[in-house]
Amino acid sequence: MAVLLAALLDAVFREPPVQLHPVVGIGRLLAGLERFWRDDVRAGALAWLAGAALVLALSSLAWWGVTMLEVPGCTLLAGLLLWPAFSLQMLAGEVAAVEAALSRSLDEARSRLARLVSRDTRGLDEAGVRMAALETLAENLSDSLVAPLFYFVLFGLPGAWLYRYANTADAVWGYRTPRYRHWGWLAARADDVLNWIPARLTGLLLGPGRLVALRREAGRTPSPNGGWPMGALGLALGVRLEKRGVYVLNPSGREPEPADLRRALVRVRLVAAVIYALAALLSWGRWGL
Repeated sequence: MAVLLAALLDAVFREPPVQLHPVVGIGRLLAGLERFWRDDVRAGALAWLAGAALVLALSSLAWWGVTMLEVPGCTLLAGLLLWPAFSLQMLAGEVAAVEAALSRSLDEARSRLARLVSRDTRGLDEAGVRMAALETLAENLSDSLVAPLFYFVLFGLPGAWLYRYANTADAVWGYRTPRYRHWGWLAARADDVLNWIPARLTGLLLGPGRLVALRREAGRTPSPNGGWPMGALGLALGVRLEKRGVYVLNPSGREPEPADLRRALVRVRLVAAVIYALAALLSWGRWGL
């Protein structure tokens, strides 16, 4: 089935070559759209919509090509085209590399972490580095795996790739700098809307049976979605997760220790296995793929 083939490709090869990676292409598209930049909400919204229309058109054409093929050709092509829309192995590998770097040098770990997070890592101590790594692991489980597969089940390749476009646009334009405060308004809002259900689903899978506590922790973050997977992982591990001056999740928890990142990776892989199985069954029932 297409989802399981895509998962196998992710496990074996991690990512396609950079020259062929569609997300790299989306990044170039976003850079091209910035030629029309103005410090204006409407201009940014029009640019976002233009990019979304192009991605939707191309992915719909690819989806049409999939539907024209017989089994197993349609399954093979769908799996190949779905593969770059999500990423688990790279995420897990990068987070594991942070802990490995910590065993050698705090400065090396800070540098490694800076590849994963947008916050300033220079002043973080060991606990702060682990907190940030755990937070990005949890949040990106939702963004990089659960959400793309959720939209693939609902809408096929166009759904998965429109989500990936929206998530990438938010990473580039979504209020990260003063330049994008107005231009990136729609990019940030669209990502919030599209992640609403996947973030809560991820949280419930990471921390089953903790709905009341999870809702409390999720409300501590300014993001409408990020607190769900991050809070769930903090509760499941019994650790405190903190972004200085912004939020503290599970404030009564202890500081994370070296074993906690390993425990978190095991938990994330178990959740991923459940997601793969559910997405494979549901997409088989819906699309025959």
